[in-house]
Amino acid sequence: RALFADYAAELADPQQRRLYEEEVAALERERGVEVRFVHPEAGYVLRTSQAGSRRCYLNVCSNPHVGAPQARAEPGGHRWALPYSLAPGREELGRGGRRRLVYDVVFHPAALRLAACSARFRRLLSDTALEAVERHCAVQLDRANAAVLRGTKYKGVPQAPVIRTPLPGGAPPPPAAGESPLPPF
Repeated sequence: RALFADYAAELADPQQRRLYEEEVAALERERGVEVRFVHPEAGYVLRTSQAGSRRCYLNVCSNPHVGAPQARAEPGGHRWALPYSLAPGREELGRGGRRRLVYDVVFHPAALRLAACSARFRRLLSDTALEAVERHCAVQLDRANAAVLRGTKYKGVPQAPVIRTPLPGGAPPPPAAGESPLPPF
């Protein structure tokens, strides 16, 4: 128990987490890839269901590493580009031991500021988050009954996904499975 308690305390220590992230970034840099950890900052939560039966939550979060929203004027209005980062869905335990699915959809902080000022933009942001989860996770969400949870900024335990971008002149990609790095005989 004491060893497990020490391990849990080490995982929860912010300085240890920062050291871990620096080591992962250095290792990936050696492989020719730049790594940025996307720590989601709480925004608001959408409650819906997946496949009509499983309770599902979408955390609409922010992080400055994600691209800023951009508007382009068109006849009759504006067309918005809303870059986002989507972490894979995870299953967590809720109250009463019920399992729930949680997805983090991360936008730029400016997008959440605009959503706080305009109900129409908040609806656009929510629709974009629902569409992102449906498209990338191949699930069907109940859009008609999706609702913003009042007073809740984040559901579950925050996790920091990674954005990887290849460095120019980085390491060559590893050989495919079955290929030998040695020259043929």
